[in-house]
Amino acid sequence: MRYSAFSLLAQALTGNRFAKPAWREPEPKPHYDVIIVGGGGHGLASAYYLAKEHGITNVAVLEKDHIGSGNVGRNTTIIRSNYLLEENNPFYEKSLQLWEGLEQDFNFNAMVSQRGVLMLCHSDGQRDAYARRGNAMRLHGVDAELLDRQGVREMVPYLDFDNARFPIYGGLLQRRGGTVRHDAVAWGYARGADSRGVDVIQNCEVKGIRIEHGIVKGVETSRGFIGCNKLGLAAAGHSSHVAKMAGLSLPIESHVLQAFVSEGIKPMIDNVVIFGVGHFYVSQSDKGGLVFGGDLDAYNSYARRGNLPMVEHVMEAGVSMIPALGRVRVLRAWGGIMDMTMDGSPIIGKTHIPNLYLNAGWCYGGFKATPASGFCFAHTIARDQPHELNAAFRLDRFRRGYPIDEAGRGATPNLH
Repeated sequence: MRYSAFSLLAQALTGNRFAKPAWREPEPKPHYDVIIVGGGGHGLASAYYLAKEHGITNVAVLEKDHIGSGNVGRNTTIIRSNYLLEENNPFYEKSLQLWEGLEQDFNFNAMVSQRGVLMLCHSDGQRDAYARRGNAMRLHGVDAELLDRQGVREMVPYLDFDNARFPIYGGLLQRRGGTVRHDAVAWGYARGADSRGVDVIQNCEVKGIRIEHGIVKGVETSRGFIGCNKLGLAAAGHSSHVAKMAGLSLPIESHVLQAFVSEGIKPMIDNVVIFGVGHFYVSQSDKGGLVFGGDLDAYNSYARRGNLPMVEHVMEAGVSMIPALGRVRVLRAWGGIMDMTMDGSPIIGKTHIPNLYLNAGWCYGGFKATPASGFCFAHTIARDQPHELNAAFRLDRFRRGYPIDEAGRGATPNLH
C-alpha cells in the first residue's frame, strides 16, 4: 500500500479495516543470492539499495530480535556531513544528500528535519581548527559557515557565553544538518526493501557461518541453515562476535554510549548544538523532550547500560553550556553498543574470504551514515568491488598503515 493523504483519509473513513502490515513476515528460503546479517539501519539500507540500484531481490536480512531493537532505535538522531578528511567528507555528504530525498524515495515519513548543526569553539586554536574544517568542507562543495561570537549569540542566545572556563568564541554551522526520527528510518527501509522483494526475517539469530573450501556457503541460524552466494555482515556492536564465526579477528572494540531524554518543555532549542569542550550534543524532539549525549563509557562492554560517572559528566557538560538545563528533569537514559575502530573511521568492503563482506566500525557516526553506508555496501556486494566513496574504508588499511584518523588521536578506540 502506498502511503499518501488519500490513503490516510481512506483508512480513516473505513476504520482502518483494510490497512496492511508495513512488511511481510516470511519464512526463510533454503537459499538466497545475498544474506545480510543484521536488521539495523545499515543492514536494511544495504538490502534496499541492492534491490533498488542493482536489481538483486533474492535477498534476506536476518535480525536476531525485532526490527529497530538495536542502535538504529537507540541514538540521538543527528545527521551531518561536517567532516575534515577527504576520505570522510564526500562519503558523509553523499549520506546527507540521500537523507534529503529519502522520504520520497521509500514513501515513508522519516521526519527529516534540517534544522542546522552548530559546533561551538572555545579558544583561538579551536576556532582556527574549525576554519580549516569549514574550508575543507567547502572545497568539496559542502555548505559551512564560520560564525563569530555575535553570530552564535543571535542564533542561540540561551548559551553561557561568559563561562569562565569555557567562553564561547564562535562556531561552525552546517545549516543542512539536523535530525531524523531514528525508528522511522528502520521501518522505512524495512518497508522499502520488503516492497522490492527482500525477505526481512526477524527473530532469526545467526549461530554460525558455514565455510567450505574457503567459500561461505551459508549461515546456521536459530531457524535452521540458510544458504547463500554472498554474505554481508552488518552487526554493529556485535560485529567482532559475528566475524569470529568466520575466523576473522577485527580491529574493533565494543563500548557503551549513553543517551538521555528530558521531560517535555516548551520550544527552546530549534537546532542541534554541540559543545566544543566536553563532547555534549543536544537537540529538542517534537514531543518537547531534550535529546542529548556525550562521551563513551571508557570500558569494553556488550551491555546496553552505562555507569553513573558518565551520567554526571554529561550533565556537567550540559549545564556548563546551557545553565538553564539545571532545572530540567531527565526522564530516562539508555545505552547503545558502539563498534569502535582503531582510527575512528568505518570499515566497508571485502574480506579475504571471496564472498564475505564487512560493514562495521561505525563508532559515533553510524546513524548519520545509514543511507551512504547501505548504498556503498550494496555496490560493493553487487559488483564485488568498492564504490569510490568507500574505497578508502578497507579492512586491511590498519595492516597497510593507512588509517583515517579524523580526530587525530591515534590508535585509541575509546577516544574516537
